[in-house]
Amino acid sequence: MELQEVEVFIAPDGTTRIEVRGVAGAGCLDLTEDLEKALGGRIVERELTAEAQAVIQQRAAERLRREPGS
Repeated sequence: MELQEVEVFIAPDGTTRIEVRGVAGAGCLDLTEDLEKALGGRIVERELTAEAQAVIQQRAAERLRREPGS
C-alpha cells in the first residue's frame, strides 16, 4: 500500500489549504471530505494535481473503450 499524505496549511488570516499526495485520481476528494467539513465546508477553490487529472482522464478513456458502439 502506497503512503497517503494529507497536509493542512492554515494562514494567519484563517484561510486553509489542503494538499494530498499518494492518492490516485479523485480519491483525494473522498479522503479530505470530512476534514473539509470540519474546517467549515466552504470551498473557495479546488485544483487537482496533474497526476490526479491524468488518472481521471485515463479511466474515462478506458470506460469509452469498453462501451458498446463507441
